[in-house]
Amino acid sequence: MINAAGLSRRSMLSLGAAAGLAGLANSTALAKGPFLNTQAPTFFRFKLGSAEATIISDGVLPLGDPHAAFLGISAGDLDGMLTNNFLPLGAATLEQNILVLNTGDKIIIFDNGMGVSKLFGDTTGKMLLTLKQAGIDAGDVDALVMTHAHIDHCGGVIGPDGKPSFPNAELFISEADFTYWTDEAKVGPTYKAFYEQAVRNLLPVRDRITFFKDGQEFLPGIQAMFTPGHTVGHTIFLIQSGKDQLAYIGDISHHPVLLIEKPLIEFAYDTDPKQAAKTRVRVLDMLAANRTQILGYHFPWPGLGHIGKYGDGFRYYPTAVHTMDVAPI
Repeated sequence: MINAAGLSRRSMLSLGAAAGLAGLANSTALAKGPFLNTQAPTFFRFKLGSAEATIISDGVLPLGDPHAAFLGISAGDLDGMLTNNFLPLGAATLEQNILVLNTGDKIIIFDNGMGVSKLFGDTTGKMLLTLKQAGIDAGDVDALVMTHAHIDHCGGVIGPDGKPSFPNAELFISEADFTYWTDEAKVGPTYKAFYEQAVRNLLPVRDRITFFKDGQEFLPGIQAMFTPGHTVGHTIFLIQSGKDQLAYIGDISHHPVLLIEKPLIEFAYDTDPKQAAKTRVRVLDMLAANRTQILGYHFPWPGLGHIGKYGDGFRYYPTAVHTMDVAPI
């Protein structure tokens, strides 16, 4: 004989579960609005001393198979590093984090993305859009500062219409990089697209380009530090505003794990991979010792963090951006 109370309890539980599932299905079917499938505008704003800093994006850059890009390490060791950091094995994706610094006297942009080039696909070339979303007028920009003349760092100087995207801006780059990447014989056929990008974006504004020197404070509070290897004239920038300092490190490292934890790994796009590795170790040592905040151009959005010693290499510690001194919007 079945206990009526037990049946009642079981029945109630079963009915309750069924009703809950039916309710969930109905609530999905009768949702008050469609799925939006959109993201927030890609900019992040914060205070840097007395200046206002804004990070905008040129869009993600799909690098492809990490085994083809990061060299001098076994496939097994590479896979282990990626797996341990919950990163995919088959495809590496880089960010393009562009710094816009408003000092009160000048608006300065550091690097400027891929422009109209689609060498790495359709997800790049978003700089002018995200700049507008951040409320910054391209006509108000006073200076374009470039770490080097690679295709993804100088491509936004000239717009789709063939005219300068920043009509009032002076440009700053190392003479070594300008000379190298605008010389077809030096660049060679492998990097023809890089040469064409540099020619398209730098030669039309040659009269507005100033070459900085190693160690020079070429704009107030902005010091150049030559860091060759990735390119012949690759440069990072130490930015000082009040008591705050930020190192804009360009392509010292393209990856927040692989080239940080094992800095002697080589990168396929380095002009001189051995020199780039030595330079990387020197710069990371300095940043770790001084506890300087960094902005990594290709690091996960928005690219802010610190470098610390870790075993024989280093570790990247992302800044918790919600704890920063965020500028009012």
